[in-house]
Amino acid sequence: MSRKYIDCRQYPGDIKCSLAFAADSEDELLEAAVQHAVAVHGCEDNAELRQDLKSMFKDGTPPAVVASVASASA
Repeated sequence: MSRKYIDCRQYPGDIKCSLAFAADSEDELLEAAVQHAVAVHGCEDNAELRQDLKSMFKDGTPPAVVASVASASA
């Protein structure tokens, strides 16, 4: 099984979040990401949120440095 991650630094938002999560299982990663989205970003835990988060999963581990969204689009 390959490691998966989701990285808040890669997504725009009101909060400049610097967290990234990685796990060996998609279920474990999804639960951590949902808890974070609800507690920090004020999202509602529902099927749509879970589907959106799963679509953002990437293989591997998060990079040490991520280009900001603003500079990546410039």
